[in-house]
Amino acid sequence: MSLSDQHAADLSPETVVVAAGRPDRAHDEPVNPPIVLSSTYFGTGSLGDGDRGYGRYANPTWDPFEDALAKLEGATLPGLLYASGLAAVSSALSLVPAGGVVVMPSHSYAGSLVMATELAEKGFLELRTVDITDTDAVKALISPENGKNADLLWLESPTNPMLGIADVRALTDAAHAVGAIVVTDNTFSTPLVQQPLSLGSDVVLHSVTKYLAGHSDVVLGALVTSNPELRATLLHHRIIHGGIAGPFEAWLALRGLRTLALRIERSQASASTLAERLSSHPRVEAIRFPGLPTDPGHQRAKEQMKGFGSILCIQIAGDEQRSGAEAADELVRALQLWLPATSLGGVESLIERRRRHTAEPLSVPENLVRLSVGIENVEDLWSDLEQALKSLDG
Repeated sequence: MSLSDQHAADLSPETVVVAAGRPDRAHDEPVNPPIVLSSTYFGTGSLGDGDRGYGRYANPTWDPFEDALAKLEGATLPGLLYASGLAAVSSALSLVPAGGVVVMPSHSYAGSLVMATELAEKGFLELRTVDITDTDAVKALISPENGKNADLLWLESPTNPMLGIADVRALTDAAHAVGAIVVTDNTFSTPLVQQPLSLGSDVVLHSVTKYLAGHSDVVLGALVTSNPELRATLLHHRIIHGGIAGPFEAWLALRGLRTLALRIERSQASASTLAERLSSHPRVEAIRFPGLPTDPGHQRAKEQMKGFGSILCIQIAGDEQRSGAEAADELVRALQLWLPATSLGGVESLIERRRRHTAEPLSVPENLVRLSVGIENVEDLWSDLEQALKSLDG
């Protein structure tokens, strides 16, 4: 038999991530689920609950990953796998009624902001953006004195790329008080570091492309909820809009998920070491990492997270020869081990200046560099950063 919900609840997340989603135990059967490449399934009559029917409705290769992610997030229902993180974002935003109000962090994943902004411009919803770390300001937008209450609160904590920490419990309570749904993007933290459902969120979103799959070789997204009505709505959206995952990608994602605990343990430890060293470097104008006691989100992160994640951001100081943005670009070009690339959460360490993307909010500093710390030796990572920073002095 496969890992039950009750058994999973008795195990540590580090064990669940390896054990969940296994096939039933039977003699000579595989210990890992196989890839099922079929667009349709035998049927004997009308489709009922649990029938697969057609490849856009379900695939046996999705099930193990959806089961494992649900157990990791503490959900009582299977998760939903999507073709990409943005496909999952689209499905989550479909929960907003026509003309409804969405409150979203002003600093959050650019794709989410762009999608919500475009929907607002077309009149499908009203978008209110806010500094998600300012609890009172968020509450004021959720339930304004002379205005319409929010229908959906979109949380990201830590935020991308500014690593702001929201008071998730306080904000979910405020949203629920006016009947709003709460969706939390948990991509940066992963369920091993933070479980938003336990903090009151209704739906948890992941870009599976990042930490969960972990090897920069698939593009997938996922949603998790314990609410049957919300899940039914999200599933219907996935079926009708066709944002489904490929079987091979789903299989790769589950294989990548098995090492999540080891990867997070290593990358978090390295991120902490690098943050401490970078915080005192003369070329670093400012640093954001929740694990630093001086970080404005440190105390909140300690209270609602089981770690501080593997992402850190630094602002590079300019000089008489160049602006901070130009110095940041030079830093990235001078690196030999760190990879200049757009993404995060893989085994390799990635770095980029975020404002090179036109969709990035203008409030993100021009000289801000985001670092996704991988699983390489931390001293090798530091040596590369150190030489690149030194090269800025000529």
